[in-house]
Amino acid sequence: MDGVDHLAFERNKAQFDVNDMKIVWAGSRQEFELSDRISRLVASDPVFQKDNRTALDRKELFKNTLRKAAHAWKRVIELRLNEQEASKLRSFVDQPAFTDLHWGMFVPAIKGQGTDEQQEKWLPLANNMQIIGCYAQTELGHGSNVQGLETTATFDPKTDEFIIHSPTLTSSKWWPGGLGKISTHAIVYARLITDGQDHGVHGFIVQLRSLDDHLPLPGITVGDIGMKFGNAAYNSMDNGVLRFDHVRIPRNQMLMRVSQVTREGKFVHSGVPRQLIYGTMVYVRQAIVADASIALSRAVCIATRYSAVRRQFGSQNGGPETQVIDYKTQQARLFPLLASAYAFRFVSEWLKWLYTDVTQKLQANDFSTLPEAHACTAGLKSLTTSATANGIEECRKLCGGHGYLCSSGLPELFAVYVPACTYEGDNTVLLLQVARYLIKTISQLGSGNKPVGTTAYLARVEQLIQYQSDVKRAEDWLKPNVVIEAFEARAARMSVAVAQNLSKFTDPEEGFQELSADLVEAAAAHCQLIVVSKFIEKLQQDIPGNGVKQQLEVLCSVYALFLLHNHLGDFLSTGCITQKQGSLANEQLRSLYSQVRPNAIALVDAFNYTDHLLGSVLGRYDGNVYPKLYEEAWKDPLNDSVVPDGFKEHVQPILRQQLRNARL
Repeated sequence: MDGVDHLAFERNKAQFDVNDMKIVWAGSRQEFELSDRISRLVASDPVFQKDNRTALDRKELFKNTLRKAAHAWKRVIELRLNEQEASKLRSFVDQPAFTDLHWGMFVPAIKGQGTDEQQEKWLPLANNMQIIGCYAQTELGHGSNVQGLETTATFDPKTDEFIIHSPTLTSSKWWPGGLGKISTHAIVYARLITDGQDHGVHGFIVQLRSLDDHLPLPGITVGDIGMKFGNAAYNSMDNGVLRFDHVRIPRNQMLMRVSQVTREGKFVHSGVPRQLIYGTMVYVRQAIVADASIALSRAVCIATRYSAVRRQFGSQNGGPETQVIDYKTQQARLFPLLASAYAFRFVSEWLKWLYTDVTQKLQANDFSTLPEAHACTAGLKSLTTSATANGIEECRKLCGGHGYLCSSGLPELFAVYVPACTYEGDNTVLLLQVARYLIKTISQLGSGNKPVGTTAYLARVEQLIQYQSDVKRAEDWLKPNVVIEAFEARAARMSVAVAQNLSKFTDPEEGFQELSADLVEAAAAHCQLIVVSKFIEKLQQDIPGNGVKQQLEVLCSVYALFLLHNHLGDFLSTGCITQKQGSLANEQLRSLYSQVRPNAIALVDAFNYTDHLLGSVLGRYDGNVYPKLYEEAWKDPLNDSVVPDGFKEHVQPILRQQLRNARL
């Protein structure tokens, strides 16, 4: 029945103030009010509805995306939204579009890498959307290895121009979002060549299409790379292919904040440190970690609500069957994902602070913390996106058969999210970068170079190698210092062990290749320590609200002990804890699930997601799942006719035995 809250009895069980938790989740009251206002604005606008999205063919889907993007821009102008409000509006529209790359990559690249003059010229055009840009870095043959890009930008001193060229098939730009059909301009990354000398990869602003008729300019071949994984999902984005045939651009369209080419063709470094570009990388990765918490929390919200609605088995004397959420196996799979969503939220908050800190230090020409910040953000991007992609798929399975329906919202959420494991750095490659930094840090311990930031614990490596947990009872695992020490000891011992094995190789690079799987595991242990420690640090702050802090303490313990349970082999093999202590951690984890159970629905309500954003019949706020599932089924285009097209032609002859005998 509409208008009835079928989950009210669950909401009444909550042992904390859900409105106060909403503010903690949002980060501040101001942030909550902003998100709440903009999400409701989008949800109430019929142009932004997405009920039939997964049934659209590619062309219809793309046209639908263009309509929504244009309407979003119209609303931004009409309501005079500021930059933050406009960004929120685009995110709540919840449909990948060319605008994501324009605002998320093209504009920041000009801000970060353009000179003051270049910014004065290009930013007004981009900010008013008089030009639409994308970020053309990845090629058919190279992704993670940016230094291996093949596109060339050769300076011609006679005309004061760069000649942009794709010398091979594999040098074709491949994947940039917005490139396929819409972008008028691109930041193109190419090998800078002056007087026959290769100066490595640099960025150039290149116009791709006419601003009059939108046709590709001479020398440019551009199109879409084709359908991608899933229904709708990322297929609303025109990921493109781009080739250049000796395309000329003015010299002043090279992004010259850090490096420049003079009129005479000399390559020179400006006074601006190259490291400033890394500030943008920290910002982008912080945003990716924040997105991970949003995507995972959406999936967890759907799975938690449906687990409370769904009943199966266990009926006593004709009474109702057992709610699926009451089964311990469901709790052991679902509640750690709920805890992970909160953990990722808080570590992304901390990364915002880190970005501000790094930026201030860079402006003061202090680069001391930059390598650590780079390694830290690389590792957290890898950890959170992998865990989120796996977590969304686990949530789909937690919803049983109905989770496989597009109307559950989970297949599309998974399909649209999973590329995050690859873009902005392949997750395994990123962990190897973290590992290199850890090994370097360990190698410098004796030279007086003190580890900083998230690696500070390595300064106590000798103590950590001697560490032995003193846990005696299950509840000892609730003590933050007990958890932190165990995670520090595990991470330190794994890094030291792989460093010792590396030292046995005469060629360090050969050792790095041979031990790469061990290096990845050591890096993952370090990154898990960061997330656990930042969750614990969050709980040391003043957190107002009736019962709010207690619930977060439970979730923090669930997150940490779930990781310990999942990686028990690491903790045991490194000798940090005993088998008995591992069993006590597991016992405490089971007890924590029972504490989460009455608060589960309220904890996902605190995300404050509209039904529009969730896009899920199973995750509806009111829990009215079955009537709505039945309604949705009849909306499928296949049900437009009672007898399907093709039946009379292909199936009826079979039923009437009218098929001719085939000769074998």
